[in-house]
Amino acid sequence: MTIRNRLTWLFVGIVAVLLLAAMSVIYILQADYTHEEFHQRLRDRAEVTGYVFLEQDELRAEAFREFQRRYLRTLTGEVLQIYDAQLHPRFIEQDKRIQISDEILTRILTEKEVYFDMANRQAVGIFYRDNQGEYIIVAAAENHSGRARLEHLATILACIFVGSLVMIYVAGRVFSGRALAPIAAVNDQVDRITARDLHLRVDERLSTEQDEITRLARTFNRMLERLEESFEGQRTFVSNASHELRTPLTATIGELQVLLNRDRDPAAYREALGSVLAELQQFKSLINNLLELTQATDSAAGADEIRLDELVWEAREAVAPAQRPRVQITMAELPPSPERMEIRGNRQLLSRAFTNLLDNALKYSGTQPVAVRFAFEDGHVRVRITDQGIGIEEKDLGQIFQPFFRAANARGVVGHGVGLPLARRIIELHGGELRIQSEPGRGTVAEVCF
Repeated sequence: MTIRNRLTWLFVGIVAVLLLAAMSVIYILQADYTHEEFHQRLRDRAEVTGYVFLEQDELRAEAFREFQRRYLRTLTGEVLQIYDAQLHPRFIEQDKRIQISDEILTRILTEKEVYFDMANRQAVGIFYRDNQGEYIIVAAAENHSGRARLEHLATILACIFVGSLVMIYVAGRVFSGRALAPIAAVNDQVDRITARDLHLRVDERLSTEQDEITRLARTFNRMLERLEESFEGQRTFVSNASHELRTPLTATIGELQVLLNRDRDPAAYREALGSVLAELQQFKSLINNLLELTQATDSAAGADEIRLDELVWEAREAVAPAQRPRVQITMAELPPSPERMEIRGNRQLLSRAFTNLLDNALKYSGTQPVAVRFAFEDGHVRVRITDQGIGIEEKDLGQIFQPFFRAANARGVVGHGVGLPLARRIIELHGGELRIQSEPGRGTVAEVCF
């Protein structure tokens, strides 16, 4: 069942229950009022009977009947009876249409006024005191007009109920159709977007107000932006990875083909094999970087207690011995307690991240020194690595964290474009953040913040 149908039937069901409850209350109140009103009419009838018959000593039964016929409106199935204190019929002959038990007559004597039902008739019995003695007057009749009014009211309510449900169903269909029209439009627009059309976006003006439809469209658009970035990153990754993987293989195959072209002396073989070995070592390094990049997941974060200041010195010791003097470490502001410089994680992975950052800084700085500043500022541990290298173009800053991406001015430097993305992923897994600032020709600043 569609959402539109579910909303329509839910709307109809709720209104039907409420409407039925309201109409039932109206009917019950009207029935109760009709019952009480007829009771009052019977009581007035009984009092008139007592006044006319008992207060006028000379009035005979036949005369009272004539008075009743001429001046009183006869009720349907009306019965009037008078009993004395000994429960015997007096003055008016006993009507055979009803038989009043002594128990009820006794209750009337005791309670002075009693309402009761007899078959289809409602009845009232009142205690009447006269100068001639004490009497019981019983008036009973069928509330034919009351029942007719209730039946008419029930018919009207039933017609209103059915008609209202039909109108509510139609209104619910129209309302739900209009309410869900923007969602249907969003669905149609999203359905037209494929992997080749990720640049398309959902119209956020489908709804005139800033409601859930607008939020849904914005959510779809943000998802499409992430998908587009992911697909673009994947295409760039495949393109760059293919190039980086093909280069050492092409060079190795070329060296071997030249080597096998003709016989050579042992020195030439050794030189060629050394070149092949260097290419294969680069290829192995690239494969290792790829494996580390794919294995740097949440599960890689271990439970080691790591002192970040010690980690910086360990990263310096991990670089090539000839390059260590160029790494100049400055310990600036320190926290009041050493525990503020500790984090939990995988020491080996985090050390690899800092080593990659130092290697990049040394590689692109030529012979210039690399400054490393360690400080505790605003409740954060900040490690700032500043080089004096070639820098990065502004247009390339947004892509430097894509695996295998290399800026145009870095093509002449040996590398694969994996170290920086790997370092960023490891740092983020440990709750840190890596930010890069750079200007062409003026160096690069890599800041790690925990």
